[in-house]
Amino acid sequence: MTPDPSQATRPVQTPEQVRAFFDAHRTVRQYVTAPDGAPIPLPEAHLDTILHAAQRAPTDATAQLYSFVRLVDPAVRAQVAALTNNAHVATASEAFVVCADVRRTRRVLEVAGHAPGHWPAIAVHFGIGDAVMAGTNLLTAAEMLGYQGCWIGGVLNGLEGILDLLRLPAGVLPFAALTIGTSAEDAPYRPRVPRPLVIHTDAYTDGTDDDIRAATEHMRPIAARPGKPGDWALLLKMYFGAGGGMEAREPHLVAALKRQGLWAGEGTPAGPSGQ
Repeated sequence: MTPDPSQATRPVQTPEQVRAFFDAHRTVRQYVTAPDGAPIPLPEAHLDTILHAAQRAPTDATAQLYSFVRLVDPAVRAQVAALTNNAHVATASEAFVVCADVRRTRRVLEVAGHAPGHWPAIAVHFGIGDAVMAGTNLLTAAEMLGYQGCWIGGVLNGLEGILDLLRLPAGVLPFAALTIGTSAEDAPYRPRVPRPLVIHTDAYTDGTDDDIRAATEHMRPIAARPGKPGDWALLLKMYFGAGGGMEAREPHLVAALKRQGLWAGEGTPAGPSGQ
């Protein structure tokens, strides 16, 4: 007899067990592979479980505004690895491109005889939110099964090429890639910003300059490299400072948003799915 999901009960864990599970999270880029370097596929039951978990994620307005492109063909994996500058896309047990997807919602409306609306900013807002929630569910399920993974923001390094390679139509925008596998590295435990700067009560608070300095000092280990002490502010400068990596990525993302019909700025005629 097939169990009724509505009757499912979740085993209760202690606070200590929950903390231990999340403290075991690591971002892993080196995976156990076959002797020839090829990926070792997940057992079918494990793959089915993590995909099930992804689809059980919360969603806005019932729409499920996301899609995953599972990368299976070694040639496709190799091209995505090159486009993202992340070699482990080719060696992980599973690799996905996680996308915001409002195209499917448009098609549901059209097939039902309803006119889709024009809401490109909403599409980006809720599409990325849905994609992140689904991807996080997938990664958490994988970690529950003993695997580790890595979110890859490097899709922004080769957005145009990824749009072409994966034949992503208007209304579908890559958010990140996501790799899963058995870890082949001893990844360090990495700190997080002190809670008072992240969890606000009733209203946002900036924190004093001393609070920010203390947080920067606390976060130093996340920027450490072998033989070199960490400098988190310098690392952030490389990404988010003037002339940094994010400035370089910005025009490519804007171009992709326009190409996919998801640009809400001035002068765009396109709707959320290229209407």
